[in-house]
Formats: sequence, C-alpha cells, structure tokens
Amino acid sequence: MATDVCAVCGKALAARAGRTGRGSVYCSAACRQKAYRERRQPPGLTVQGLIDDIGRQAGRLAPQPTDVLYSTVTELSESVARLRRVARTVRETTQDTQGTQRTGDSVTPTPVTQLTDTDFGALTEQYRREIQVHCYRMTGSYDEAEDLVQETFLRAWRARDGFQGRASARTWLYRIATNACLDLLRRTARRPQRYEPVPGMNHGEGEPPARITWLQPYPDDELPVADSDLPETAAVSRETLELVLLAAIQHLPARQRAALILRDALGLTAAETAEAMEMSVASVNSALQRARPTLRAHLPRERSDWRPAEPTGAQQAVLERYMAAVERLDLDAMAALLAEDVVLTMPPNPFWFTGRDALVDFVRVSLDPASPAFLGHWRSLPARANGQLAVGNYVRRPGTSVYRAQVMDVLRFDTRGRGDRIVEITSFEPHLFPAFGLPLRL
Repeated sequence: MATDVCAVCGKALAARAGRTGRGSVYCSAACRQKAYRERRQPPGLTVQGLIDDIGRQAGRLAPQPTDVLYSTVTELSESVARLRRVARTVRETTQDTQGTQRTGDSVTPTPVTQLTDTDFGALTEQYRREIQVHCYRMTGSYDEAEDLVQETFLRAWRARDGFQGRASARTWLYRIATNACLDLLRRTARRPQRYEPVPGMNHGEGEPPARITWLQPYPDDELPVADSDLPETAAVSRETLELVLLAAIQHLPARQRAALILRDALGLTAAETAEAMEMSVASVNSALQRARPTLRAHLPRERSDWRPAEPTGAQQAVLERYMAAVERLDLDAMAALLAEDVVLTMPPNPFWFTGRDALVDFVRVSLDPASPAFLGHWRSLPARANGQLAVGNYVRRPGTSVYRAQVMDVLRFDTRGRGDRIVEITSFEPHLFPAFGLPLRL
C-alpha cells in the first residue's frame, strides 16, 4: 500500500503528481541505506535451528515425483553446506596458530556477550557473504577476499569480549574486516601501473590501459541475498562491483578507499565510518573529498556514477553469438561483435590490446587451424561476474579428447549507443572456474 511518509524517518515524501510507476518508500538515499544496514536478519539462524531444518528436509525426501525430489535435495544440500561452513568456522577460529585446541572457556565475563563456539559460527555465517564482498571491494582480489574473511573471523573470535550484542554484530565485523584489509594494503603497498609494450606484439594505437595484476572477477552467485522486504538491496552489491569501478578504486590510497567504500557503497554515516576506521569525522570527510574526484577520473568517460545498467536482452544475444563464434573458430563473426575501440587486458599477464584490428590479429594465430600456433577447438559456457555477462572458455588441444578450462572473459558493452557491441574484454586465468560453478574439464 502506498504511503506518503518515509519508512525510516517518517518525513513526508516528495509529491508524485503526474508520475507513474512504483514510488519510493524512502525520502533520501541516506534513509534507503539506513534501512539496508538495519534490515531484519533471517530468524532462527542457530546451529540447532540448522540441524532441525536439515532433519525436516530429510524427512520430506521421497523418490517421486522427481521434480519435488530434486528441489528437496537442493534445499537439503544448501542447508548442509551452510552447517558445514559454520562447523569449519568454529574449528578454524577456536584453534591457535599452532593448531592446538583452545580450552573453550569464554574470555568474556558478562553473560550478555558470552558466545559459545557454535553460536559464534552461526553469527558469523550470516554475514560471511557481505563481509567477503567488502573485502573484495577493498582489494580487488577474490582470493585475497576469501583469506581476509577468515582473518576477520579469527580476529573477531579473539576479540569476542568486545562484542556488545547481536544488534551491533554487523558493524563490529565490518570494523574488524576493514582493519584487516587496511593491514594487508599497508603491507603490500601496491599501486596500478601502465601496461608496457611487449616486443614484437601489435598492441594497437590506443593508450596503454592501467595494469592491475591482482584484479580478479567475483561470482554473482556469491553475492549477498537481498532482503525480501527491501528490493533495492538486490542492486546495492551489484552496483558497486563492476570491474571498471573495482579497477578505479584500486587507484585510491588505502584509507581513502576504505572511507569511500564504507560511505558510498555501504551507506554508513560519517560517524560510523570514523568509528570503523578509528579516525575523526573531519578526517573521513577530507578523505572522501579527495577520493571521489580521483575515482571519477579513472572511470570511463561515459560513466559518471556507480550505477551500471543490468545486462539487456540484446547484450545477452551478443554473448550467445560470441560463444558460438568462438566454438566455430569464426574470427569474422567475432570481430563483428566488437566495438572499433575495444580494449582487451589479461591480468596478471602483460598482454593488452586497444582496437579491434590489434585484438583480431592477436587472436587469429590461435584460432586458425592452419596456424602453427593453433591452440585447438573451443567450447564456452555462460557465467555472471561482477554484475556483468561473462563466458568460461575451454580448449581441446590437437590430439586430445578433453576440453580444459582456458580463460574466463568478462564483457563490458557500449552504453553510448545501442549497447550491442563489446567495448572491453577482461580475460582471467582459469583457476577460479569452480567459484563460478564451472568445471575445470568438459
């Protein structure tokens, strides 16, 4: 039912005279983000609750009908996987660095903050995905984000006497995760560089793009599940994970990066951000004033904000034609899908190409069966990475019968015209295929 007041602060909403479509339930972006931060958590997320759910799901198993069996088994496997993650978190965070089991005695004297091993595992499990996304935004690396989540939970376990109750668990974990990321960034002190020419290779006429050797894709299937009461939250994570944005963020110094992500991606207030970063509010605002122009300077010219459009039907059709062209070894069909100024990069490798002609020249030698450098025959599977269309490519080398994972291409499309041309391909090495639900062999 429509309402004329904000669902968060109660202020009057702007008049909608003459406008159609679904109205906003919030008066400002700040209220929308506050609702996102304080959304209701799924009830009953305890170890015993998970065990009870598994028992109920197992009790419904029956061989017929097959579609019901499949859906029930899928639901059961998801619950078992969640319980396994809780148990793993408990096991790993309750061991010291020598692998010796701790005594199990709580270091927290007050009953309100005492957490049993299993309670701690259940508590952290419900925030695992969004903490991992936060660490990924900070580092641009899927592998490092996984490590940092475990580091966050380990630090949280050791500092659990500072936990002030369930209501603050999310903010508490974000503060620990942010500091773990800042520690990593201080240790590595890495900054994006420019690609250098490779002798004997035609890179095209364009300027060398930024080289971010640690950049990796992030599977859409591992993004936090949106709260059903807040449909906007489905877009919050995707809007701030596009590869061009992640690449631009990597140009920021560590503290500017953290302030920008906490304020603009997560929607924390300046005071909450200052608390999480152990800085003053004035220092946070100063960091933001420097970070935002730097970010805009490293985004594509046609993008002035954080909001990429969802892939369209036309772009999905281009993806299917792209996969078909690769499987047919049809270089002309592939070239027809590329914008004239297309850019290809291959982190962490040093290869880069600007312009369709240079890209096609590079690919030709590996797709032409008459070429001495012919790699073999290809097959492709669709994927989604960073809210974008992607494709996992497999190659069957001459004389073999197995297609092996070769490269994952994440595609960005032209937003200046019809949006049916590929303007950027970022190609990644295949070790992350399993994270996208893709096998390493076909």
